[in-house]
Amino acid sequence: MMASNKLASFRLPPLPTIGEIIKLYNLRAQKQLSQNFLLDMRLTDKIVRHAGKLRNAHVCEVGPGPGGLTRSILSAGAADLLVVEKDTRFIPGLKLLTEAAPGRMRIVHGDILTYRMDRGFPTHITRKWEDEPPNLHIIGNLPFNVSTPLIIKWLENMANQDGPFTFGRTQLTLTFQKEVAERLTASTGSRQRSRLSVMAQYLCTVTNCFTIPGRAFVPKPKVDVGVVHFTPLPQPQIQQPFKLVEKLVRNVFQFRRKRCHRGIEMLFPEAQRLELAEAMMRRADVDPTLRPTHLSIQDFQALADTYAGLCAENPGLIAYEFREELRQKRGRKGLQEEEEEEEEEDRY
Repeated sequence: MMASNKLASFRLPPLPTIGEIIKLYNLRAQKQLSQNFLLDMRLTDKIVRHAGKLRNAHVCEVGPGPGGLTRSILSAGAADLLVVEKDTRFIPGLKLLTEAAPGRMRIVHGDILTYRMDRGFPTHITRKWEDEPPNLHIIGNLPFNVSTPLIIKWLENMANQDGPFTFGRTQLTLTFQKEVAERLTASTGSRQRSRLSVMAQYLCTVTNCFTIPGRAFVPKPKVDVGVVHFTPLPQPQIQQPFKLVEKLVRNVFQFRRKRCHRGIEMLFPEAQRLELAEAMMRRADVDPTLRPTHLSIQDFQALADTYAGLCAENPGLIAYEFREELRQKRGRKGLQEEEEEEEEEDRY
């Protein structure tokens, strides 16, 4: 009897449907904000199931919008749900949910890119990094225009164990354009392998949970959407500062269709370029003829460790950027000509 009463306490009272909320408050998705509403509660429930056990959990939902995913999180038994919403138009509808789940939901009207999540939850939920993840989850149906910069920001937070990861190995369950979801989880040698693949996978276990067809959203986007789950690793696979790893991976994938030594060379000033690039590849014992997409995380680990050693031997090397040297040598026009000669830069 007690168990059934506890289960009932998680149930929300009768509420207007999400569609009715949208009509009631005249909520139109704004194209410039990449907003797409997910109205099917079966799909929002499925996203929540892939997040893990949420009963009595602390949860931060990013960009709740009209509140469809929010309802699924509350129905799953979250004891403390913090929603961060930038768009003022959605606040009245979200307040209905706070009244329907008294004491279980808080609203922050702000931008998730600047919000201090480390201040949003009690310190007693903190776990040591090497222990099991804390009872804290980040969940969000992200607008396309913010999803990639946000996960990059969180990956850096993860590497530094700050921000949302002050509490330990906080898990994330987020939506991305299908192509981005495929990049995040792409294996070595696959066509979708990219900078984002390496940066995410050296820090996390990344799982592409399932794909939501674009027709499930209102308005319908031109692409399908992937749901991706992240669990930070107890130990990152590359034990070097995030900025150093990011610089290395960015340079290597700068010329993704060329052999990897081409990108490695651009880590070094022109006067020492060939000498240091050759030394780096030799010390790291990485085949210089491999394409960037065929480099494993272990290859990047060896390259990062070797590059860190070369930076220690050559003060100022870590600050070197080949594009800046080109600007000084040729001017802006010369830089553009150089870029046109090379492959198009791989984007995250």
